[in-house]
Amino acid sequence: MSESLPDLRDVKSRLQEASTYLRIEEILDRKIELEDLVAQPGFWDDAKGAKKLSQELAEISEDITVYQNLMIKIEDAETLIDLASEESDNTILAEANQLLQDIGSEFTELELRSLFTGEHDERDAVCHIQSGEGGTEAQDWAEMLLRMYQRWAEQKGLSFDITAVSEGTEAGISSAEFIVTGRRAYGMLQSEHGVHRLVRISPFNKQANRHTSFASMHVVPFFEEIPDQIDIEETELRIDTYRSSGAGGQHVNVTDSAVRITHLPSGVVVSCQNERSQHQNKEKCMQMLASKLHDLERQQREDEIASIRGENKNVGFGSQIRSYVMQPYQMVKDLRSNFEIGAVENVLNGQIDPFIESYLRWIRSESNEN
Repeated sequence: MSESLPDLRDVKSRLQEASTYLRIEEILDRKIELEDLVAQPGFWDDAKGAKKLSQELAEISEDITVYQNLMIKIEDAETLIDLASEESDNTILAEANQLLQDIGSEFTELELRSLFTGEHDERDAVCHIQSGEGGTEAQDWAEMLLRMYQRWAEQKGLSFDITAVSEGTEAGISSAEFIVTGRRAYGMLQSEHGVHRLVRISPFNKQANRHTSFASMHVVPFFEEIPDQIDIEETELRIDTYRSSGAGGQHVNVTDSAVRITHLPSGVVVSCQNERSQHQNKEKCMQMLASKLHDLERQQREDEIASIRGENKNVGFGSQIRSYVMQPYQMVKDLRSNFEIGAVENVLNGQIDPFIESYLRWIRSESNEN
């Protein structure tokens, strides 16, 4: 019966670690505080504030439930091991071992949460896909990436809201802007920030030559309210209104109230064309602009620090992060973590979680080394 004891000690140790990175004692107190607030009359008078607190309560409750369910399962496994020992019953022991294996798998998934340590990891994500040089090939690749992230979001139960699309000249898209809404959307999608490279037999070339295409993915955390440190003056903005584009409404609803805002000092441009009114499109644009300007300030601070340290940071368009090879062999490889997989079609159908996990673990290892 002793062979199950090391596994039991392991899951107990992992439960203790989970208590630390989930901040169980802290969020238990916070849950009581939030439940008292939610129960107060007039709680929903401030709809925006109430929504934010309700979301926080739901997320805290989810973490507590996961932790408590694991604790109950570990207690059940310990009971089964004791019973198997008392009765010398290998059938009960086998049941205990299976339960310990299941618990171990659940811990592996839960421990991914400990990798989300960034200030904005819990936020929604503003994403921008831009086709690279290469005309139709690159524009088709950009649309394939857009579809990949949409499939991924659907599989994760996240909301995927395309705010603007610029159609390609013959096929695909020139660019697309979208917001992914849901817990840790930015924490996960930050792994996708950079240039993506596709190698395949061209479907647009009669000679069926192998072709390399590039498209970039830019990801920033989304802020519903403009951060205090971001000062946006109306005089610094150029606001254009136009009719939204889209092949028969393929990507967005066609309206007459699309809005494009250009922040003149920085050159940052944002567009939104899928809300019902020009006012709503402008409001969403301002939120997206604040998100991008906040990230721009962060990048500038990091570049200043890198300059002081004498670091050479290559963050240009050519700094590809991942290669998707469909010919002459099948492979998707992340060039940062060196994680690779052969099932290209599965990845393009949205199964990018292994790349997200490998990136997060790579980031942690890089931080530990530095």
